[in-house]
This record gives sequence, C-alpha cells and structure tokens, in this order.
Amino acid sequence: MASIRWGRVVAGGLLAGLITNVGEAVLRGALLARAGTEAYLALGRTVTADPVYLASLIALTFAQGVAAVWLYAAIRPRYGPGPGTALRAGLAVWFFSAVYAALYLHSGFPRIFPGNVVWPPVAWELLEFPLAALAGAAVYQEPS
Repeated sequence: MASIRWGRVVAGGLLAGLITNVGEAVLRGALLARAGTEAYLALGRTVTADPVYLASLIALTFAQGVAAVWLYAAIRPRYGPGPGTALRAGLAVWFFSAVYAALYLHSGFPRIFPGNVVWPPVAWELLEFPLAALAGAAVYQEPS
C-alpha cells in the first residue's frame, strides 16, 4: 500500500477549498444575504462583518477541502481511484460539516436560526462539497 502524498493532498485540498469558498460567497453573500439579514434584525441586532470571524471561516473552509482530499487518499485503497471515491469523500465531509451544523443550530436555536437560513445551505453544499472533492481528487495522484 502506497503512502499518502501530503503535498498533493494539500494542493488538491486548497483547490477544493477555493471552490467551496467561492460557492459559500455566492450562497451567503448573494442568495441568502436577505434571509440572514432578516434573521439578525429579528433579534434586534445589526449585521456587521467581523474580519477575524470571516478570515476564520475562510481558513476553515480551506481546511475542509484538505480534509476531503485527505479522506479521498485514505479511502482510495478500499474503493479505488476515481470520481466515485471522490464523491464518497465529499459526501462524508458534507454530512459531518453541513448536516451536523444545521441540525445543531436549528434544533437548538430555532428562534435564532430559522429554517430558511439553516436548510438552504445544506442543500447547496450537497452539491458544493462533492464537486470540490472531485476537483481536489483530480489533483491527487498516488506514487507510481
């Protein structure tokens, strides 16, 4: 069994993270901007962008991309190389990121995080994470 090529994991992961960050910017900055603003205003809060928080989210999204490609490399010996394995890795990252967070936020804080703010990202990311994992896995190659 070949060892994992960490340089390729990071390179593929950064590509996957870039794709996911662009997708999240479109989703949250355009498609859900109004619903998010309304949720904050309903709480009597103003919407202000915290640069440290935003930078943390961007970094975490890149880390998710690296995790997806690492998972792809780790499960490749069992499932074989290719798109099916990359999709499995992307779906796993989606489940443990998006689904968990949405269930936690909506079930624990439904008045703060209404369904129209919590659930659309889960559907969006069901496409976003597997597509990003596909792109990242295309960069990853086992040693010959």
